[in-house]
Amino acid sequence: MNTSDFFYNLPEELIAQFPVEPRDSSRLLVYSKKDKKIEHKHFSDIIDLLTDNDVLVVNNTRVIPARIFGEKEDTKAKIEFLLLKRINLNTYEALAKPGKKAKVGSIIKISDNLKVKVLEDIEEIGGKKIELIINKGTIEEELDKLGEMPLPPYIRQKLANKERYQTVYSKIEGSSAAPTAGLHFTSGLLEKIKQKGVIIEEVLLEVGLGTFRPVAVDNVENHHMHSERIKIDNETAERLNEYKKQGKRIIAVGTTTVRTLESAAIKASQIEPVDKETNIFIYPGYQFKFVDALITNFHLPESTLIMLVSAFASKDEVLNIYNLAVKEKYRFFSFGDAMFIY
Repeated sequence: MNTSDFFYNLPEELIAQFPVEPRDSSRLLVYSKKDKKIEHKHFSDIIDLLTDNDVLVVNNTRVIPARIFGEKEDTKAKIEFLLLKRINLNTYEALAKPGKKAKVGSIIKISDNLKVKVLEDIEEIGGKKIELIINKGTIEEELDKLGEMPLPPYIRQKLANKERYQTVYSKIEGSSAAPTAGLHFTSGLLEKIKQKGVIIEEVLLEVGLGTFRPVAVDNVENHHMHSERIKIDNETAERLNEYKKQGKRIIAVGTTTVRTLESAAIKASQIEPVDKETNIFIYPGYQFKFVDALITNFHLPESTLIMLVSAFASKDEVLNIYNLAVKEKYRFFSFGDAMFIY
């Protein structure tokens, strides 16, 4: 299976540069795998597609302002860092731009209160292991002051409101990108969904390089995902297993939730509590063990995300849907419209 098998033509003007308001006014393409039926709706209509036999599972991660800018103390060269994963209290995996100027041992001044020391190269990701050195206060406080939201490179506009790149249910800081399928939910819509009897459960995947790293090999099977932390606590795993046993429909909100649940699956229809790293790579041929339906955005051509969606439906079905979405002028990628596949 070749990476090029997942290519589709996307006009640049369909790449969403800003989120719509309100959140749930985005469009929703609905696809039934059973009868191959496609419907065009708005995201607020999702409530009409849900019943009291459904369980929505969301990723409650929160994006940190992970993009920071500084200059080398010796040469004054400008360097940008994207924090990918926290290793321990002050140490992170990060991407540096330009990487060749961030040599091991370099000290980069971010502010009078914060410096970065480059500890080592991480060849696997083409990145760096860095230490954040702070004089006073906490790193979190300093990042809130200085950091920018790590918007994908295809979004060229700055975000006026940082919260617009967070889901309304975000809680646990640690991600370098948003679980974007969840951006469509408003607090009001979630309340209506609960009132309808739909159960909402939360899991965690800290979104990092594994989610959005490009596939750089021709053969899909040769791509290796970078690991990301996932967590499902004991009580949540027990409830989800019971819901599954009762025959309830498990709806994953976003590909990160899919990867979390499928990483925790020990056999068909059963997951275990987890707090670990996962590098699960889901592409066509994968047999899903726990997820029954999927809410997701429209993803980049040849990405691991479109491959995951193509495993959930089929490659031909998904590419046909994407080509139709292009024709119907849906908005694509992080701030774009959504799909519901069941």
